[in-house]
Amino acid sequence: MLFQNPKWEATLAFCTVLAFVSPLNAQTLTELEFGDDSPMSQINRVADFRDVSPQDWAYQALRDLVARYDCLAGYPDGQYKGDRPLSRYEFAAALNACWQQIERLIAQTSSEFVSREDLETILQLTRDFNQEIAVMRGRTDGLEARVQELEANMFSTTTKLTGEAIFALSDVLGANNITDIFRSSTNGDTETVFQYRSRFNFDTSFYGGDRLRTQISASNAVPLFASGGNTGGTNAASLLSSNDGRLALDTSTVSENTNSVFLDLLSYRFPVGKNGMAHLFATGGSHFDYAETLNPYLDDQDGGQGALSRFGQRNPLYAIGGEGGGVGLNYQFGEGLRVDVGYLANNANKPDEGVFNGNYSLMGQVILGSPDSFQFGLTYLHNYSRANTFRFGGSGVATGSFSANLIPLALNANSGRTDSAFDTPVVGNSYGLSAFYQLDEGFAISAWAGLTKAKFIEFGDGEIWNYAIAFAFPDLGKEGNLGALILGSEPTLKGVRSGGNSVPLLDRDNVWHVEALYRYQVSDRIAVTPGIIWLPSLNQNSGNDDAFIFTLQTHFEI
Repeated sequence: MLFQNPKWEATLAFCTVLAFVSPLNAQTLTELEFGDDSPMSQINRVADFRDVSPQDWAYQALRDLVARYDCLAGYPDGQYKGDRPLSRYEFAAALNACWQQIERLIAQTSSEFVSREDLETILQLTRDFNQEIAVMRGRTDGLEARVQELEANMFSTTTKLTGEAIFALSDVLGANNITDIFRSSTNGDTETVFQYRSRFNFDTSFYGGDRLRTQISASNAVPLFASGGNTGGTNAASLLSSNDGRLALDTSTVSENTNSVFLDLLSYRFPVGKNGMAHLFATGGSHFDYAETLNPYLDDQDGGQGALSRFGQRNPLYAIGGEGGGVGLNYQFGEGLRVDVGYLANNANKPDEGVFNGNYSLMGQVILGSPDSFQFGLTYLHNYSRANTFRFGGSGVATGSFSANLIPLALNANSGRTDSAFDTPVVGNSYGLSAFYQLDEGFAISAWAGLTKAKFIEFGDGEIWNYAIAFAFPDLGKEGNLGALILGSEPTLKGVRSGGNSVPLLDRDNVWHVEALYRYQVSDRIAVTPGIIWLPSLNQNSGNDDAFIFTLQTHFEI
């Protein structure tokens, strides 16, 4: 047969490698028509190939291609991969490129770079594959036209648009008789609601390794325990009967839950050497935006593909002092050691507070181990918060009980006080432990514990605990699905001391949180997640009626 003749085999090798050298047909046709797994790079001698030896039957042919035409190409890993199969279309592309290479050589010099025998061989092969060559030329012309149209109509050459939209049908059952922030009796049972939140990310890269992110959001997701009305003032918040079990998509800030479009995050990150990444936050930055939280299956930064609640997404310590401006840094020391550090200021834009004279939080963290098996993290966070501004989260997105978020109204009601002792700045020191263990491809465990030591300036000290364990079942049922069960206690104020004495608290029961969800991947970009959250001790009071949050969320990836 034709290709059993050594001369034809050498000619075939000649045509093939020439095709990969041609700037148009090598890279453009290979990547756009046959996949992007064949990037080639030119070499100067056959010995550069690790998988080619003088004993190979095509060794002399490859040497001739270098010596006579200087057009031999291989793969970036130093291999030629001469046993890779060729389709007829690829061979046709090789012939077409080969002919163009010969024409260029003839035009460049009158010397006999190409022999007459080679020309006759190429002409015959061109006639044999004329139909396939015509098809390939047609495809190339079509691709060039499509590329020109995309370039003419694309949004930006440097910016990529991504986003998501979440539709949520939710309801609260139970909670008929509970105590609110004032310890007054109220009904926490609410009507069924249909809510949404949308996010759009404009990601811009200026040189490839960096990213400027502008995140725009809109939502009408009022917290489910909203009791009607709002606090009023310049930064009005919805009035709530409880802050427990908050969904990841909601916000109590009135200006952001009434269909307004607002800037959610503006950040820029860039590499620092080979192992580091620096982060700058102009607004909306939180420590979980740059730090590793060791909950990879459930923490998607309050998106629609992780845990349903904020508490289920991560240790609430990462949210202290969030929604501000500042800096963060990650650095990888080898395979088993990572360090995260960051500084955020809530009101960095305000001249009377600025970056260093107002609310701030400073975090440092060490992560040990491999994400493919077991990881362990130690976290420390120091913060200063002006009176009534300490929160496990930014404005409108706090996690945990009213008392744990050190709201003076709740603290006075819980302690039976009527003075302003709790209406004072707070200095906090928080300590976190976290772990992640990937048992196999279908089962993983995340766990954390957090302790916050809060000092009320000129009054006393408070102690706040939270902890959880989460079981994740990736690809449950089919690829892309996710099942999860989260058990834990949301931030709970366990004690207050003043002047060396304990301040009695009327409500100090753990804010237990049990969450179960199952995300079903309908298609590549649509997922449906039903879930339930059980809250047996709202507002740190086990005497309150149990509350059950039912939600059905549909996530659209844009």
